[in-house]
Amino acid sequence: MDLGVTLLTGIALCLFVQFVCFLFADADLTLLWATLFGSKPDTKLKGLVVWVTGASSGIGEELAYQLAGCGSRLILSARRVDQLDRVKLHCLERSNLKDKDILVLPLDLLERASHEAKMKTAIQHFGNIDILVNNGGRSQRSLCLETSVDVYQALMELNFLGTVSLTKQVLPHMTQRGSGSVVTVSSVVGLAGAPLATGYSASKHALQGFFNSLRTELTEYPRILISTVCPGPVQSQIVQNAFTEEVGKAIPTAGDQQHKMVTSRCVRLILVGIANGTKEMWIAQQPFLLFYYVWQYAPTWAWFITDVLGRKRVQNFKAGLDADSAYFTKPKPKSS
Repeated sequence: MDLGVTLLTGIALCLFVQFVCFLFADADLTLLWATLFGSKPDTKLKGLVVWVTGASSGIGEELAYQLAGCGSRLILSARRVDQLDRVKLHCLERSNLKDKDILVLPLDLLERASHEAKMKTAIQHFGNIDILVNNGGRSQRSLCLETSVDVYQALMELNFLGTVSLTKQVLPHMTQRGSGSVVTVSSVVGLAGAPLATGYSASKHALQGFFNSLRTELTEYPRILISTVCPGPVQSQIVQNAFTEEVGKAIPTAGDQQHKMVTSRCVRLILVGIANGTKEMWIAQQPFLLFYYVWQYAPTWAWFITDVLGRKRVQNFKAGLDADSAYFTKPKPKSS
């Protein structure tokens, strides 16, 4: 009897500790376990050639800095050459890399006809590509009823087809070598829908479906990792650059970024996931992380939550308030 009570007490204590830890977690349990007990990016990624798209700002820029710190050789791609040169300079200042270890390779995901030549340039410079990080893309902030179909086409062309095109250029090189990693930055809205982001969510759902299916096609290549990253809100410039209801129309204001996850923490978790071969990563602060699990295991409750928060978010947007404040804080009027 005493042994049974002791056993039950131990189980209850263990569950309580796990619950408390989860309250402060900012990634899925598999990824957090790898953070504590798995391979370290600083050793696992050292010397590898990593191609990062969208490297001129946000998550892509921070990836470049942390990868440089790990000793990875880099291919930095985006449209803005001046910003890529700035990122390269900071990488060299923060690491032991030499100039030849970082290739600035301007790239437009929409110009799919150029992707083969870009891949050949990268191979010619380094001899191989170990990891491709598909990070380039744009978000959206507009209501479906007010959004031009041209915006939806632009989102799919950029976020989905541009990413697929570049992946198809790099993947044969990896299958020929029998190893490599294709890591694609998706989003929480690649798993669940969100208001004001119908086109963006659709493009991320498309990426999830594509890479989940691709993974099953490559089972004969066990050393090729297909990984998707699903971040929640992260401090970056993705909102500033978001599509609105018309192509070419700028977003009035990006709103408050302080409530979002710090970019450096998000990127550190991504690198841990890559180093440990994680196939899908959920990265978000609470309460968003809880929402991932509710969506996965209790979808009826998830629909109720999304209806309540979604309605508030749309109301804030229509009233000219910070739409994201529906999730975090008491809304404040947008600055004019």
